[in-house]
Amino acid sequence: MIETLRKDLQHDEGVCHNIYLDHLGLKTGGCGHLIRPDEPEYLQPVGTPVSTERVDEWFSVDIKNCLEDCANIFINWEELPEEAKIILANMAFNLGATRLRKFRRMIEAIHREDFAAAAAEMLDSRWYEQVPARAKRLIKRMRNLREH
Repeated sequence: MIETLRKDLQHDEGVCHNIYLDHLGLKTGGCGHLIRPDEPEYLQPVGTPVSTERVDEWFSVDIKNCLEDCANIFINWEELPEEAKIILANMAFNLGATRLRKFRRMIEAIHREDFAAAAAEMLDSRWYEQVPARAKRLIKRMRNLREH
């Protein structure tokens, strides 16, 4: 699962081996990693190269944190089909736990394993408007899941 999620996120987030400013003007690098003030790269100027090893290190930690967030948000996380986990982790990586928690009706649908209802809730969101290509692809995958 981790390798599939890694590929999905690299496709959706891209991978940049330089420090850059995200759409909010925050220092970012690697695969959508928000550089924190306690990290040495924070003091480096935009455009500073970042090693592949450092990008991989950030990405591994970010995926671990993302999966922990999902396990805390979705009470049935361990029982969900792998594809559902990948879709939800992709959303969590993109939105962060705080914003993902706002998808209350989607979360309730996931708890019932009603993937069609979850897909409908994903569609009915500002997130869908913000990242339409990613959202459409994830919604289609969610719709294709069957309750088990």
